[in-house]
Amino acid sequence: MTDTTAHVSHRRGPDTAPLDHAWRDRWNGSSEGVVVLDLGMQPPADLFPAPSDPTPDPEHPLRMVLGTSTGLAQLEADPTTPEEPRGVEPAALVAQAEAAVDQAEAAGFVRRGTRVLEYPSPHGGTWVEQLARREMVEVTEGPAELIVDIFGMMHDADQRAALVERRDRLADDGVLLMQYHTLAAIMRGGIWNALRHGHFAYYSTPALVRMGAEVGLTAVGAWEYPLYGGTIMLAFAKDGSRWGAQADDVTTMVTREEAEGVLDPASVAILGTALRESVAEIGAYLSDTKAKGLTVAGYGAASRTSALLRASGIDRSHVVAVADASTAKHGRTMPGNRIPIVSPDDLVGLVPDRVLLFVPDLLDEVRRALPQIEANGGRWVVLDPMPREV
Repeated sequence: MTDTTAHVSHRRGPDTAPLDHAWRDRWNGSSEGVVVLDLGMQPPADLFPAPSDPTPDPEHPLRMVLGTSTGLAQLEADPTTPEEPRGVEPAALVAQAEAAVDQAEAAGFVRRGTRVLEYPSPHGGTWVEQLARREMVEVTEGPAELIVDIFGMMHDADQRAALVERRDRLADDGVLLMQYHTLAAIMRGGIWNALRHGHFAYYSTPALVRMGAEVGLTAVGAWEYPLYGGTIMLAFAKDGSRWGAQADDVTTMVTREEAEGVLDPASVAILGTALRESVAEIGAYLSDTKAKGLTVAGYGAASRTSALLRASGIDRSHVVAVADASTAKHGRTMPGNRIPIVSPDDLVGLVPDRVLLFVPDLLDEVRRALPQIEANGGRWVVLDPMPREV
């Protein structure tokens, strides 16, 4: 792998302030890094205050740094305390889990009766049901023949310690399956609102393969899925295991993502351009709906929604409510703007003219579940993150 930026230190990207001198790379402790995306002051994405909670809600800087000695895109700082109500798994995530487990089984990594240890995401996303159907034995400590990490390790502030822990819990011929939203897909789609407090790492395949190699793990398999615009599952095994050398599919994926610029700060900083363009488009769209007297609501009080609302300046004068399937969020509000969070049934009762869909992968699911929106003359508007009427 080629690292063309190894000697850059404490730089800033376009329209960003310099990197905090106290920052250290979350993989190797280096001080070499470049700010590639700056969302300014943002409330914690997992804060859903009650309507009676005191205001203003807390806000903290939210910036992405590309570690130039590691190639790891990461959160600069996070003073927040996680307190997120667990989300409901969307159908698209469940379908992707089914496909991933099927392919892992075909590769010989998923076998009946073996010990499996799972590191799930706090937002939802688990393979417990799929693995239970295959009569695997779920354990809470190693050694395990299979370790599954579904968007889990990105929530660890100390990335090296987290990966070493997973390696140490892995049996000698075991396999670690890691699923992640690849940085390459985030760049391709201009998905700047993927950045949020609590997500400490944003993996490219070259960076993650390199990280594995540094702690004695070989990437022996790779699969790609359309979820979130581009989700990868990598299979790692211990060096010298029966699974052999790095897989050709892994090498191909590494080469492709390097060509897309995932290790180059100037290329990753295109996310800042995407931020400015989508905020302008969203603002223009909502100004138009307001001028026409349309009732606009939202769907999906997800972790990425908070940043999009705040950066776009959306408040209750633009969006009357945000619906979500998670009952734990009903009766609460979005942070900063205090837009109420309601149930899907309450959303239908509002008879909105437009519904902003903050999680594009939910489109097919919500259209099936809530046909009344369109039957009443409303339209779904996908924010991916540009507004697109369906």
